[in-house]
Amino acid sequence: MTLQLFDLTGKVALITGAAQGIGFAIARGLGQAGARIVLNGRNEERLQRAVSSLTQEGVLASGCRFDVAKTAEMRERVQVLEKEVGHIDILVNNAGIQRRSPLEQFDEAVWREVLEINLTGLFLVTQQVVQGMIARKSGKIINICSLMCEASRPTVGAYTAAKGGVKMLTKSMAVEWAKHNIQANGIGPGYILTEMNRPLIDDPKFDAWVRARTPAGRWVEPTELVGTAVFLASRASDFVNGQIIYVDGGILAAL
Repeated sequence: MTLQLFDLTGKVALITGAAQGIGFAIARGLGQAGARIVLNGRNEERLQRAVSSLTQEGVLASGCRFDVAKTAEMRERVQVLEKEVGHIDILVNNAGIQRRSPLEQFDEAVWREVLEINLTGLFLVTQQVVQGMIARKSGKIINICSLMCEASRPTVGAYTAAKGGVKMLTKSMAVEWAKHNIQANGIGPGYILTEMNRPLIDDPKFDAWVRARTPAGRWVEPTELVGTAVFLASRASDFVNGQIIYVDGGILAAL
């Protein structure tokens, strides 16, 4: 009975930005828990490679190419998707970008790009998908948050602003949609081994700082987010709402 609480058989999960990194790891984990997986991305070739990889592992997976920042394209593709594979039970908002620059030098167009993809795009995808969840009185929304929801460091002001917004938007989703039996929660990874963090991973000084700053003494592996994702996508979390679970090796707990 306990394990059945985590069974996602028969569920359809859409994961944005899922061709690699965090999104791909979570897609694989939800698929292994029984869900039918739809991977989203902007690059068709990379997306199809990811789909093929999961299919070869026995996961029921397909791709849906769209840019979360292009509203008309996104809405059209999601509508087609729901006709082709069925209604979306689980939405994982993972698509995001990082642009680094001192705040006083931050280009306005780049600032807007970061907020458009990381925050506004997340809102608009969710707004589209949640219509069906409200109608069915059931749904799971998982927003990928960040340590930057709680703290910042130099050169990531736009990303921090966007992720701070994602944290509070997650709470707003929970407050407004709980009455429809929809749970909206977030996962906040610690410093994680992904391509987006490659400039930091390859910097010996920063790498040493992360290992010293994190009580666990290392970076997070993308696969280490899977357990939390399955929990938040499953019946096991039916009364968990508006929470951000940090998978950070203890970094936010330490002075």
